[in-house]
Parts: sequence; C-alpha cells; structure tokens
Amino acid sequence: MDGYHLSRAQLDAMPDPVHAHARRGAAFTFDGDSFFKLVKKLREPVCPETQTLYAPSFDHAIKDPVDDDISIAPSVRIVIFEGNYCSLDKEPWKDAAEMMDERWFVDVDFEVARKRLIYRHIKAGIAANEEEAGKRADENDLVNGQEINDHRLDVHELVKSQEDPTWAPEEQGVGDGIDSGTHKDMAEYV
Repeated sequence: MDGYHLSRAQLDAMPDPVHAHARRGAAFTFDGDSFFKLVKKLREPVCPETQTLYAPSFDHAIKDPVDDDISIAPSVRIVIFEGNYCSLDKEPWKDAAEMMDERWFVDVDFEVARKRLIYRHIKAGIAANEEEAGKRADENDLVNGQEINDHRLDVHELVKSQEDPTWAPEEQGVGDGIDSGTHKDMAEYV
C-alpha cells in the first residue's frame, strides 16, 4: 500500500503543504481512490483478454512512489495487501477492504510501537536523533495508529505482536543485522 502515498509534489500542492508533509502517512496523504480501483480490478473475473495489472511501489531513497513498479500477472491467484488503512472504516478504504476475502490486523501495544518507530525513523534517516524521532512518532504515526484503532472494520484474524528477543532478521534473509538488537545505540528500540 505504500506506493499509494501521495508524492511530495502532490503534498506541496495541498492548501497547507507544511501540515501535509508533517502528517505524511495519515490517510489523507494517500491516494485511496487509486488503491480501491486496483482492488476492484483484481476482483474482476480473469479471461483470455485480461492484462497484467501494475501497482506503484515506494522508493525510500527518493521518498516518493514509483508508478507501475509492481506487476500482477493474470495468473496470480493470491494477493496480499499490507498497510495501515487496509481495514479502515472510512471511504474509500472501507470499499476496498470489503472486497477482500480476508482482513488480518496486527495489534501492537502503543509503547512498543513508539519504541519501534523511534528506531525506524533514526535508522531510515527520517529523524536525526531520538528526540526528533519521538516527536514524529507522537505527532504523526501514533495519531494515525489511534485513528486506525478507533475506526477499524471487523477483521478475520487479530494477531498480537509479541517481542521475540531470539529472532534475528538477518538469519531470515531480512534486515542488516542491526535490527537484532545488538547495535549498542539501538538495542533498547528493538
């Protein structure tokens, strides 16, 4: 779903671009209508004339979406959408969610989420330090999380996020080894 972020240029064109950039990641900073159109197209019956569909991705290096970067061939039978608003009970997210066969939600304690966000913001270069990262988490990400909790559709599966100190992402082919909590400056955030 990250590919449906509005571009920085689109945020610049909003009535209050400073607010739009500060709240990037909030539902209003996504192209929900285009996301809904993709879900709707994926629900259409497959026939010999069915074309490959394309979805945008998000490039963190350029901090913007990349159009038509993900291909979905007509032979694909299972599509998994991941994102904050996949079960939001507000238009157009609700329309897209109601077309999905199943909706799962990963529930995370807000304090755990805050620690993870601080770590992620520093690691990704979104914030220069813990104070700046905490401010962004408190004033944007956790506000979005509260909206999602307050306006979530019923889901088929509710998964409780658990801390697992033995999980090492680099051993799973994920991450860079720093995520495992061994990096001295970041160990408390993972």
